[in-house]
Amino acid sequence: MSPLRAEIRKMAALGTPVAATQLSTMLIGFVDTVMVGRVSVEAIGAVALANVWIFGTLMFANGVLMGLDPIVAQAHGAGDGERAGAALHAGLVLAVGLSLPVSALWLGTDRFLLLTGQDPALARLAHDYTLVQIPGIPFFLVYGALRQYLQGREHMRAALWVILAANLFNVFFNWVFVFGHLGASALGAVGAGVASTLTRVVMCLGLVAWIRAFALLEDAWVPWTRDSLRDGTIARVAALGLPVAVQISLEMWAFSAAALLAGRLGAVALAAHTVALNMAALAFMMPLGVAQGAATRVGNLIGAGDPDAAQRAAWVSIAMGAGVMTISAGLFVTLREVLPRIYTPDGAVIAACAAILPIAGAFQIFDGSQVVACGILRGMGRTRPALVFNLVSYWLLALPLGAWLAFARGWGLTGIWWGLAFGLGLVATSLVLWIRERGPAYHRHALVLEGS
Repeated sequence: MSPLRAEIRKMAALGTPVAATQLSTMLIGFVDTVMVGRVSVEAIGAVALANVWIFGTLMFANGVLMGLDPIVAQAHGAGDGERAGAALHAGLVLAVGLSLPVSALWLGTDRFLLLTGQDPALARLAHDYTLVQIPGIPFFLVYGALRQYLQGREHMRAALWVILAANLFNVFFNWVFVFGHLGASALGAVGAGVASTLTRVVMCLGLVAWIRAFALLEDAWVPWTRDSLRDGTIARVAALGLPVAVQISLEMWAFSAAALLAGRLGAVALAAHTVALNMAALAFMMPLGVAQGAATRVGNLIGAGDPDAAQRAAWVSIAMGAGVMTISAGLFVTLREVLPRIYTPDGAVIAACAAILPIAGAFQIFDGSQVVACGILRGMGRTRPALVFNLVSYWLLALPLGAWLAFARGWGLTGIWWGLAFGLGLVATSLVLWIRERGPAYHRHALVLEGS
């Protein structure tokens, strides 16, 4: 088998389970929305508002934990189980520590929503929905740390099986607490929050049980000692993860800002924007899986002292990320008037969505390339370039351009989406050029773990 074909097979084996895991994670939110939608319009609105704040803060903390990727992956490639175990210590400490500021932010959910001009009644309900989820924060973040550690050691399927089981528990918990079964009170939106908390507990405990049952810490664990907090690994993980967290937040909040711009164009435009963005998010899960596979593969090969193979893996993974997105691009263009009907029967929304889906199709390849490139940088331990490229491309260029096209030039919703397409294209091009010039093969003599 040729090295190129072998690399493609390896990347598929690493990325496919992660993509399935990400899709399963999204399914939890989808089930919550569908079940709460049967309660009332106000309930689903409150949950939607709360989730903007919940995921905006929770994903930042989870991004910090992605600082585990280069350390664990490179340690695994080098056969250094002690360093991988020490990194897991650091990740678990960070997971518990980060739960405190996230909890504090969630205590102010109502204040945040009121500052953004939301309806006070919806803000109060969203606040109650968020408060009952605070106990689940450390469980979710510990699960995240364990997942990144396992993926860095090429154990990709454990998190998948756990999240699939968690989806079943989530449906059951929603049925009990949203609608009031088995003697429980019908709590509506707040019941969905209780279900989310219990599901996150199941995810964490389930992954711990899986790790113990299949001895997945074997040869890569060190006992807890005082040195676990003193050897500098926590600081290294945080230094690598913080740029990732900021980069993820910049991208996430850029699309939230685009939604606010779309809202100024009216309810139809906002609905069409939401539908198209949901489709793009679903398509994004496939290259996201490739990205995590790339972080693991590139890190493993750098740790094994084979930068040329790491560079080859980088190019293969970028091609795969772009390749899988050509499928969704084709579907968005050819089925632009069919796909929106899955979400709504409203003719005006369908027409508006059909007008922007070809633009979404145009940036699919860029989106797939940029997320995989970010994974490669994580595997290398070079997490800051993606932050800089995202800041400049989205916030200094794409959003202002989209606003100008939408309002000054009168392009409406299509203007906003052309702005987003420009931003994604610029991010992808910048990252691919950076990897060409300073990718794994550029660093031939040392592991790269400074995060510079």
